[in-house]
Amino acid sequence: MDNLCLWQPDPLRMQQANLYRFMAEVNRFHGLQLQNYPQLYQWSVEKTTRFWPLVWQHCGVKGELGNIVAENRQEMQRTRWFPDSRLNFAENLLRRQDESPAIISRIEGSPSCTLSWGELSDQVARLAQWLRHQGIGRGDVVAAYLPNIPQTVVAMLATTSIGAIWTSTSPDFGEASVVERFGQTRPRVLFAVDGYRYNGKEIDIQQKVASVVGQISSVEQTVMVPLLGNPLQLGHDWQQLLASQHNAQLTFEPMAFNDPLYILYSSGTTGKPKCIVHGIGGTLLQHLKEHQLHCDIKPGERIFYFTTCGWMMWNWLVSALASGATLVLYDGSPFYPDGNVLWDLAHDEQVSLFGTSAKYLDALHKQGYAPIKTHGLPHLRLICSTGSVLSPEGFDYVYRQIKQDVQLSSISGGTDICSCFVIGNPLSPVYRGESQGRGLGLAVQVFNEAGQPVQGEKGELVCTKPFPAQPVGFWGDESGDKYHAAYFERFDNIWCHGDWIELTPTGGILFYGRSDATLNPGGVRIGTSEIYRYVERLDEVEESIVIGQQWQQDERVVLFVKLKAGCQLDEPLRERIRQQIKRHCTARHVPARILQVDAIPRTKSGKIVELAVREVVHNRPVNNTHALADPEVLNQYRNRPELAD
Repeated sequence: MDNLCLWQPDPLRMQQANLYRFMAEVNRFHGLQLQNYPQLYQWSVEKTTRFWPLVWQHCGVKGELGNIVAENRQEMQRTRWFPDSRLNFAENLLRRQDESPAIISRIEGSPSCTLSWGELSDQVARLAQWLRHQGIGRGDVVAAYLPNIPQTVVAMLATTSIGAIWTSTSPDFGEASVVERFGQTRPRVLFAVDGYRYNGKEIDIQQKVASVVGQISSVEQTVMVPLLGNPLQLGHDWQQLLASQHNAQLTFEPMAFNDPLYILYSSGTTGKPKCIVHGIGGTLLQHLKEHQLHCDIKPGERIFYFTTCGWMMWNWLVSALASGATLVLYDGSPFYPDGNVLWDLAHDEQVSLFGTSAKYLDALHKQGYAPIKTHGLPHLRLICSTGSVLSPEGFDYVYRQIKQDVQLSSISGGTDICSCFVIGNPLSPVYRGESQGRGLGLAVQVFNEAGQPVQGEKGELVCTKPFPAQPVGFWGDESGDKYHAAYFERFDNIWCHGDWIELTPTGGILFYGRSDATLNPGGVRIGTSEIYRYVERLDEVEESIVIGQQWQQDERVVLFVKLKAGCQLDEPLRERIRQQIKRHCTARHVPARILQVDAIPRTKSGKIVELAVREVVHNRPVNNTHALADPEVLNQYRNRPELAD
């Protein structure tokens, strides 16, 4: 069933797509006859210095383009795009000033509320005025310890409107995790919340906030959002602060294209989080390209992504304002009171783009939810999935149990570029198990161990040419050595992203997991997703995690399984697991050991952590357990007698 075409855009939909109009512009401006996405993609990576200025113009970026497209293009790490341009990020997101909805927000257990474009601009102006009065301006860091609510968007826009730098995390992070992040970036102002709601509970975090403030000496002012309505114990009250700012005017500080916009944090467990600095222009241009050309977002459409403010998908989502779209925000559990909650929201608010994670789709599937039977979703035209590999069965589930006439985009990129290397497009078919293709302007290839480009073989995801959304650097890494080590050490002057992928004959991409987590029994590299896909088909298996254990001068495959309630891992089930893997993969994929656990360790953004489990199994320290949702889970993997022989 692989390579099965699950969706094909009809001719009218293609002709009405922003991407179709953009391709016509390329043909007209450059005397070409490009007719499809593969041809357009090829032109975009061969002519990057023509492509990116055309994206600027087509998407209507507000600012001065300048005369220079790129400097130092021969050295990828040092390339600087549009060095003489001037723009402001917030100005591009606040180009509308009318009374139609800019943000629709729903917090768990509460009805939706709406903020118009005019109201959004007014609140941004008031908060920006207050920030200026505190002496905050160009180059200062402002941090948020906030949930996915309108106030977070307001605070980000106010910060970036005055040229300051925004960084955020979500209130479910423990204080050590927050200090580990913000302690490195030294914010002068902290926005925080009194608490949040999740899974039917109210969680007050004011003491946690006070502890964080006490440990970060750079914080001069704290502003509290009273979400739960409890008496505030510290800082300024958000509502009173806004009310105190009179006659505020919306103004925007002109900034350079490569000035810092965001600081995002890696979620790895091998050391302190990397503080990745993203530039103003590169982030804006890349997001406009992805939203308007790849996701076909049009003004007034309702855009939803289930995310927290500790994940780069929040930053990606908020940029949809620059396309005149309405943000639909949700904060709370996606399964409270049940698994219909997000589909109720999508129905009620007429969502066009529904973004989520592969983990969420898999959980829906396993719990038997079928929105296609319970929810009319006439406006829904695009489902985006990211965060981990979406299996072919995940594709089947979307088309059988959610909606048949929908474009399914399995997208991938990450914190490193605050955007996507691999993404969908409205002109190409969707094939079972495949991401639709590579993003325009990004020279993505697959390299084998020898650093040669391959197709139809597994290898490293690399990008061979500079692109505007590269980080401008790591915070505090003046020499650039850490930045170089992260992306350019493996292949000279080539960005190596760390994903293990395959380029298919259709131009699509298959993902096999992180390349640093690939298994290597007998010297043959195996992607972890290949095993997960077939193990988790078994009714008894809820989740699994697989690692390679060093054993007798080789590596053996060790599989841990979390079983459904009431199931036990006996020898007959072990044998069924072995046969399932051998039948669908190869004999090399078959685990040497299969062990039962009660929980699978994940980061706070929901990614399973093979590397942390591998370190524990080898009795090596896990340096950054703060990145984990529940560090105690690792104890189930420590000193297992079954792995001693």
